[in-house]
Amino acid sequence: MSKRDYYEILGVSKSASADEIKKAYRKKAIEFHPDKNPGDKVSEEKFKEAAEAYEVLSDQNKRQRYDQYGHAGLGGGAGGFGGGSMNMDDIFSHFGDIFGGHFGGGFSGFGGQRGGGQRVRKGSDLRVKVKLNLAEIAAGVEKKIKVKKYVACSHCNSTGAANGASSTTCTTCNGQGRVNRVQNTFLGQMQTAVECPTCGGDGKIIKDKCSHCSGEGIVREDEVITINIPAGVMEGMQLSMSGKGNAARRGGVNGDLLILVEEESHPELIRDDNDLIYNLLLDFPMAILGGSVEVPTVDGKVKVTITPGTQPGKVLRLRGKGLPSVNNYGNGDLLVNIGVYIPENLNKEEKIAIEKLAKSDNVKPSLSASKSFFSHFRNMFE
Repeated sequence: MSKRDYYEILGVSKSASADEIKKAYRKKAIEFHPDKNPGDKVSEEKFKEAAEAYEVLSDQNKRQRYDQYGHAGLGGGAGGFGGGSMNMDDIFSHFGDIFGGHFGGGFSGFGGQRGGGQRVRKGSDLRVKVKLNLAEIAAGVEKKIKVKKYVACSHCNSTGAANGASSTTCTTCNGQGRVNRVQNTFLGQMQTAVECPTCGGDGKIIKDKCSHCSGEGIVREDEVITINIPAGVMEGMQLSMSGKGNAARRGGVNGDLLILVEEESHPELIRDDNDLIYNLLLDFPMAILGGSVEVPTVDGKVKVTITPGTQPGKVLRLRGKGLPSVNNYGNGDLLVNIGVYIPENLNKEEKIAIEKLAKSDNVKPSLSASKSFFSHFRNMFE
């Protein structure tokens, strides 16, 4: 199922300012807030949908990628990369910016958080850059990269306790990992659950900490990760791999691996979205007499036919010889721009031959030919 347009979700135009986007989200969040619509699954989904839209449009870099590439630019493509759906903890963690601290994480009624249930930890995300050439972009590629990241401590099985050492229940939160806090807001009195300050959200206190991880349950190590890059990606596009980021302290879920695509320049081809451009310089006799020449593509050279009397500025279009769309909408084309080389230095015999040629009416441009050429030249700059 395809996702709705983020601007449509918040009810703003694509030219909306950051302040307009923030106000629109605030309005949607109040309208569909779970405490105002208890048990209403439709409101819950609209609440999450609005939060996801704001999470993208409020970030300048994410908004730019979304405007240029749509949902695919946020990691929603094929090849094992996940989308950007948010859970309720993610949403409430952002509320301080929007509502000035009136809302907190772990709202009652969602994700098992009613009554202050223990919050599942999530490790931090990792960000890496992957440089690709045109051939890799055209076909898609598998890359293996080594990253230094936090992984679960094997000595204590990520518990943080040494040799199966026991732990005591935290008396501040009674083992829940969260404590309740009541606040007065413009929506009325609301109860929120926050991380216990005594145990840091664990619900227990370890008596004897693991010496290998100092009780954190995670250690820093090198890991080789295999990344499957789908065909058609572009410079600046960010992909994500769920669960391949840093491990969480003392259990929980791993963060994500975010992959920023960088594109190597090609020595002969220029990329224009999914099309490729090649500038072909013909010699004077070839332009006049015609023939065939080889031009490069991402997967080898192909022959193209030059018709007699080919004019500089002509564009040959080779259908399907460009790059594939990341959304599987087909391939772009290879555009061959024709230029003609005029020699600067001629020997005596060559000058005589050109002077004889100049006397022929066949080499002089007609009025219609002049109009056609300059019309084409003008269209290139419009």
